[in-house]
Amino acid sequence: MTKKSFPASQLRTWKSPNADDVTTYSMLVNFNDLPKGISLKVNPRTPKMNTSVAKTLINAVVNTDLDFDIKNRGIIVTANSVKYDPSSKEVTIDFADDDKRFGILDGGHTYTAITEYRKNMANDVTKYVRVEVLVGDSLDATGLADARNTSAQVSDIALFELDDKFDMVKNAIVSEAYSGDVAFKDNEDKRIPVAELLRLMFAYNINRFPDDANAPVSAYSSKAAVFKDYSKNFGPDDNIYLSIANQLPTLVALYEKIEVELPMKYQAFKNENGKNARFGGIRGVEKNDKAVTDFTATPVEYSISSGFILPIFGAFRALFENKDGQFEFQFDPLKIWDKVGVRLVQNTFETEKNPQMAGKNKTLWQSNYRIVDGARKDFLLEKLMEKM
Repeated sequence: MTKKSFPASQLRTWKSPNADDVTTYSMLVNFNDLPKGISLKVNPRTPKMNTSVAKTLINAVVNTDLDFDIKNRGIIVTANSVKYDPSSKEVTIDFADDDKRFGILDGGHTYTAITEYRKNMANDVTKYVRVEVLVGDSLDATGLADARNTSAQVSDIALFELDDKFDMVKNAIVSEAYSGDVAFKDNEDKRIPVAELLRLMFAYNINRFPDDANAPVSAYSSKAAVFKDYSKNFGPDDNIYLSIANQLPTLVALYEKIEVELPMKYQAFKNENGKNARFGGIRGVEKNDKAVTDFTATPVEYSISSGFILPIFGAFRALFENKDGQFEFQFDPLKIWDKVGVRLVQNTFETEKNPQMAGKNKTLWQSNYRIVDGARKDFLLEKLMEKM
């Protein structure tokens, strides 16, 4: 599947204003010219063509209506490169034989319906589908697929709300100032999706991530994976999230302390090394007069990508322990942050300056964890010395 060539029309290109290495190629493709064999492995949902929605889509493919390209949102593809021959009006998409990064990340049902059922179309009917191809080194296929494929996740979250399966979250934050700002339902006009709280808890699932051998990178890269873990563990017995939810006020406080103080810690490590610090010049960091923190909406000077914050936040999992069936912090994580925050920020930005790459960099998550774990051992030794 290295390359696919096929006729295309109405080709347009544009670059992202905030990621100038990302180019989007938009085109219309005749159903009969859409090539088979484009990988669907980057798509988090395998097409199921026996559902009522899929059957409606199949009917839209085979019927005589000619406005498919208007009514259907089309197919989104990531690729290594795109070339277009204006004389033959043929586009060539290079997938670099890497189906973990390149392929169809949204529109898998549309693609399957067209390639499998176009043979049932009337001979005198010509239909088109919109295809967008995204190319760029900074593209995060996992994050894009997660963001684009939201419908199933939203429906699952809505069903959980109907079954009162977010009550543990509601009860944990009932006294917090932001409790009324959390959206637990579809299309609820509130600024904090419940998924943001779920990913904080996921990062502290020490049953699944007990040490530095692995890392909860899905807290950044895949909301679908986070919700899957939450739903899989849901039940009256041995549900780790029942206990983690009790720590949500502390988790939010820690996340926001990092968010607020990260610029100062960055300045501190730069000063220690005799270098000028221009925090606002980093990709994923924006100086913004209207910036506020993610949960309490506290005014801050910078908007900072969670790709930088989460690998630091997740490191404090090293302080989390199971104490008689209850999960809690062995030491105050906010005090540990005061002690090792500069080292964590230095390690993060010296390891990766691209927030998309930082958020899913397992090695970064692991090395940050070891920094906090080292501080934990120092605190433990101090306590032991005090008792002697």
